[in-house]
Amino acid sequence: MIRPVSLSDAAAIRGIYNYYIERTAVTFEEIPVSLDEMERRIRRISASYPWLVWEEAGDVLGYAYIHAWKDRSAYRFSGEDSIYVKQGYERRGIGRSLMTALLEEAEKTEMHALIAILCTPNEASATLHEEFGFKKCAHFSEVGFKFNRWLDVGYWERLMIR
Repeated sequence: MIRPVSLSDAAAIRGIYNYYIERTAVTFEEIPVSLDEMERRIRRISASYPWLVWEEAGDVLGYAYIHAWKDRSAYRFSGEDSIYVKQGYERRGIGRSLMTALLEEAEKTEMHALIAILCTPNEASATLHEEFGFKKCAHFSEVGFKFNRWLDVGYWERLMIR
């Protein structure tokens, strides 16, 4: 069910992600992503970091990946995680399974710290991250503006256990 991403997953991933762009504050992107852009992101990120998909009966129902947290070289051992589950398939264990597999993949790298950046409140994502050892370490008030309202952001961190 869980496997590495391939470029052929781009359309399904785009569909999942664009739902969150257009209807939620989970992501601060506001313009739907094109297929070309999603393919570009998959190529760029999966070349250096783990990117996994949950596939069931040929359908991609979720995905998770790690990407660079910041561009400066001293941050090279820190990454940011992202997990998305297709609308209508939440609370079925897909996110939890993806997080388990993603952390297993991260353990194989030189990753030292993982950062989760969440629009708050987001109880489901905060709970998921905390179940895997992430601790809330920062809160920024009204740093995003989407859907005509100010949005807060929380940071959760997890040091890799080796």
